[in-house]
Amino acid sequence: MKYMTLQQKGKNMISIRYVEREDKEFWYSLDSHLSEEEFEKKVRDKMGYVLLKDGKPAGILRYNLFWDNTPFCTLLFIVCNEQGKGLGKALMQHWEEDMKAKGYGMIFVSTQVDEAAQHFYRKIGYKDCDGIVIDIENYEQPMEMFMIKAI
Repeated sequence: MKYMTLQQKGKNMISIRYVEREDKEFWYSLDSHLSEEEFEKKVRDKMGYVLLKDGKPAGILRYNLFWDNTPFCTLLFIVCNEQGKGLGKALMQHWEEDMKAKGYGMIFVSTQVDEAAQHFYRKIGYKDCDGIVIDIENYEQPMEMFMIKAI
């Protein structure tokens, strides 16, 4: 059975469901960091979602379990022409509700300090909790900041 929510946003119908194998092409158009083996795990373990706007894929979210017991959103992406319209917020709220229904009380996200996503996450109730600096050759990146929220 598919997990799905429907909501009306203005004149648009939004639905969110678990990722399926048939979503692979769309998924990889937004997420180049996930191996095929991990994609299959996301499908099998229902640890990814696809947001559809008027029946067309418009966003994805994937997560795993930090410390094997705390949900950690590892990617949220809304297609460029749909950003800024509340779809990311709807997808995050859906994920938060799903995690709460599964018995979790706390969730994590992360973003690089040079990315605007930190402002989005703060706006929807996340607070800064720490960061890591990766300075290993060939893996360098700006500091990754972690944010947390009670659900």
